[in-house]
Amino acid sequence: MTQARKQVRLMGTMIDLQIYHQNPQPIIDEAVARLKMYEQRFSANDESSELMAVNQQAGQSPVVVHPELFELIQIGKNYSCQPNTHLNIAIGPLIQTWRIGFDDAQVPSAESIAERLLLTDPHQIRLDAAKRTVYLAKKGMKIDLGCLAKGYIADRIVEYLKDEHVTSALINLGGNLVTFGPNPKQIDQQWRVGIQNPVKARNESLIVLKTTNQSVVTSGIYERKLSVNGQTYHHIFNPKTGYPVQTNVVSLTILSSNSCDGEIWTTCLFGKTPAEILATVRQLPGIEVIIITDDGQKQYSKTLEQAIVS
Repeated sequence: MTQARKQVRLMGTMIDLQIYHQNPQPIIDEAVARLKMYEQRFSANDESSELMAVNQQAGQSPVVVHPELFELIQIGKNYSCQPNTHLNIAIGPLIQTWRIGFDDAQVPSAESIAERLLLTDPHQIRLDAAKRTVYLAKKGMKIDLGCLAKGYIADRIVEYLKDEHVTSALINLGGNLVTFGPNPKQIDQQWRVGIQNPVKARNESLIVLKTTNQSVVTSGIYERKLSVNGQTYHHIFNPKTGYPVQTNVVSLTILSSNSCDGEIWTTCLFGKTPAEILATVRQLPGIEVIIITDDGQKQYSKTLEQAIVS
């Protein structure tokens, strides 16, 4: 088998693909083309994206969407409407007001935040499965799929690679990593995945895991920040208050079979206490967790002990 590797900047991050196949180059090129297609479909920041067509018609009319976009919105609405969750795909008005991670980031006024919160009720996302339409019931509503899209996309890319009989692959979508098949470069054939040290430079790991046929999704408050008048704000929001979540958890990693599940649970659980996170994960079959707190403490599922290299 021959290895092909490609790095490309998409979705606001550096994407790294590695695959093994008898003729890997056409396959990895097609994978990149699909990533570009998905970015254009799901982006909440591209005025020409398919998702933006829904947002632009908020309060006016339903929009017929691609089956994959409908499916992802349907998944997102389902988890957004659950009690005690921090996941809310209707949070777009707040994200676009704060703009943390963009050059025009700002701290909105309390009045502005209160106004935007009135537009973030996920129950006001009206879905018609028969017509495959999405309708935002209030003018000014905006769906933001940033908390789910990369996981969903990673799962679709894995499906494509397996259909093409790729024997092994590592897909890194920036904070969202999936491996399948054996790692030919390791004696034990396991992939090594590093969990970023929140207080060190990028690519300095605090924990290294052995893994294969698994998704590793990490969310952290150390990547995108805004500092104003001595106060620092991060990009993970509490959808109930409209402000960044207040938490001593600086990094939350979910391991799962499907990458979309990892995205769902890192978002649902970020903002809860480590004890609450661990208690919830214990009730979720096939889900494992690593928590790093602001004092450098590491907590993780007991079943992960054998997978941790360092």
